[in-house]
Amino acid sequence: MAVPKKKMSKSRRDRRRAHEALGKLHLSACPQCRAMIRPHTVCYNCGMYRGVKYLEIKTDDAKS
Repeated sequence: MAVPKKKMSKSRRDRRRAHEALGKLHLSACPQCRAMIRPHTVCYNCGMYRGVKYLEIKTDDAKS
């Protein structure tokens, strides 16, 4: 079984973990409703993707 021979310093550990940070989200505007969405995904605001309606969005307007 592999066991470390020496203690790894904090700087060496942190240098190894430098590439694990989360990146920024890449967002673009939906062509139909202008909501900010991730590319190549269905818009959760209007339900459209590339001009085709994929989701039926329920609105709270029926609540009275």
